[in-house]
Amino acid sequence: MRSAKDFFAPLAVGAPAPAREVPARPSRMIHFFDPSNPKMAAKVPDMVGVADVLLGNLEDAVVADKKEAAREGLVQIAKDVDFGEHTQLWTRVNALDSPWVLDDLTTLVTEIGDKLDVVMVPKVQGPEDIHYVDRLLAQLEAKGGVQRPIMVHAILETARGMANVEAIAGASPRMQGISLGPADLAADRRMKTTRVGGGHPGYLVRQDPTKGADGAPDYQGQRTIFQQDLWHYTIARMVDACAMHGIFPFYGPFGDIKDVVACEDQFRNAFLLGCVGAWSLHPVQIDIAKKVFSPSAEDVAHAREVRDAMPSGGGAVMIDGKMEDDASYKQCMVILELAERLSANDPDLAKLYAEA
Repeated sequence: MRSAKDFFAPLAVGAPAPAREVPARPSRMIHFFDPSNPKMAAKVPDMVGVADVLLGNLEDAVVADKKEAAREGLVQIAKDVDFGEHTQLWTRVNALDSPWVLDDLTTLVTEIGDKLDVVMVPKVQGPEDIHYVDRLLAQLEAKGGVQRPIMVHAILETARGMANVEAIAGASPRMQGISLGPADLAADRRMKTTRVGGGHPGYLVRQDPTKGADGAPDYQGQRTIFQQDLWHYTIARMVDACAMHGIFPFYGPFGDIKDVVACEDQFRNAFLLGCVGAWSLHPVQIDIAKKVFSPSAEDVAHAREVRDAMPSGGGAVMIDGKMEDDASYKQCMVILELAERLSANDPDLAKLYAEA
């Protein structure tokens, strides 16, 4: 184990000093694009300022014979496009056991390292995976003259990764956050679902049977069912691990692009549990994420009312017949801090919150 004194020392001579705090930039949606697809690549400049995060995907959904084209395409996009102050550029590299990941990291960091905000690492099994990427990034930053550390984002896609989620979250000062990868995690757990995120109609509880005319339970009668959330435990544990280490939790993909209603429900569940954003696989999901992961005007107004009634954060007050105390004050400050951060990038939200 390294001494705590050494945790924020660069891991390579000439590399930038590790970040002591994770940059708290808006990241309500991580919008994926395939840099090897000319049509998708051509749309990237128009997405700047629309999506909080644009992610050049080099891993899943990019076939083997397109891997090099995707990598080269991302380098060219990064060089040609001005991402400004309000849109981050991320990439998802190939898995650490693949034959492409070393070239991914070597090429991207040395050629576009100063424009790359975050490297997303798939199928992270434990802190040792983060340690490997951490050291390699430092060496490449030093070689490429990168002026600020590139952050690392892990995807929770395996049972082993889930078991090690707390250790992964605290493995390096580079850790920016963790995303749930429900499809790969479901396969690794041997879950019996073929959906990419979302619920399943078979995962349910059923209302108790009513009694028939003879007073006996009518087991075959009509009974209401309630579909349950397959991912509640996983997301909650991931959120706790991230909160413990001061990094950000994200919901991953929702695969049914046409079911915008269920997508919004799943995103909102994740938001209420503590996630700051979700993946976007199609432009229609950008607006859903923007809506869901931004506090409502009503919540902001209420939080402001509580703050104004309790300027020191202590004691207790009654507002609209409900008791508000130190704990609810802290909850309200979470809402107000998020609203302030988002307003700085989004004039429409700033106006909405100002009028709330």
